[in-house]
Amino acid sequence: MKTLKDVISLKFKTSESEGVIFHGEGQQGDYITLELKKAKLVLNLNLGSNQLGSIFGHTSVTTGSLLDDHHWHSIIIERHGRNINLTLDRQMQHFRTNGEFDYLDLDYEITFGGMPFSGKPSSNSRKNFKGCMESINYNGNNITDLAKRKKLEPSNVGNLSFSCVEPHTVPVFFNATSYLEVPGRPSQDLFSVSFFFRTWNPNGLLLFSNFADDLGNVEIDINEGKVSVHINVTQVKRNRIDISS
Repeated sequence: MKTLKDVISLKFKTSESEGVIFHGEGQQGDYITLELKKAKLVLNLNLGSNQLGSIFGHTSVTTGSLLDDHHWHSIIIERHGRNINLTLDRQMQHFRTNGEFDYLDLDYEITFGGMPFSGKPSSNSRKNFKGCMESINYNGNNITDLAKRKKLEPSNVGNLSFSCVEPHTVPVFFNATSYLEVPGRPSQDLFSVSFFFRTWNPNGLLLFSNFADDLGNVEIDINEGKVSVHINVTQVKRNRIDISS
């Protein structure tokens, strides 16, 4: 496929921060990859480089954040030559690709939700997408509908279901005055806790617990956007431990 114009659109939701959403590559070194990295959207595009190294076509653009929130996000990629409009949730970003070429030369196979191992460096250490997609449209082709009706030939569909499984986690929303108190475990020498959180507030108390027999306490808080752990122990000389990240 050799195209001057491309329009790719889809919606996705996931709780994973890494994963390849879309990938295509060609024999001449052209490629286009849309993926999640650290819960941000990254578009890598190369319309061609020459072997002398004087034309370097690789272009990478990052947009969005916290996209692993298991909410639907919409993407539209519009390309006309080297001019690209990348729209994420109605926020458009315009840029021009590096290099001097206008056409995207791809093989006949393009993949959604991951990328096949090709032996090329581009296929190493990239995770497949884990989550839900809908309304996949590639240059006027409704990919999701064609895949569901098994009209894509040749196609390789691996462990794919046409439904969206919701996660079993139950979120809890706290306002400025609410808290959740749970019973402790006396006579245990191990204190272990884990949780996920998300907030726009730069300061706040995440967890507090007293130790039994007046041995001290542990506190986890957010202070100016950093998470801090404070452990107070009453019966040792160095009676306070502070860890910040």
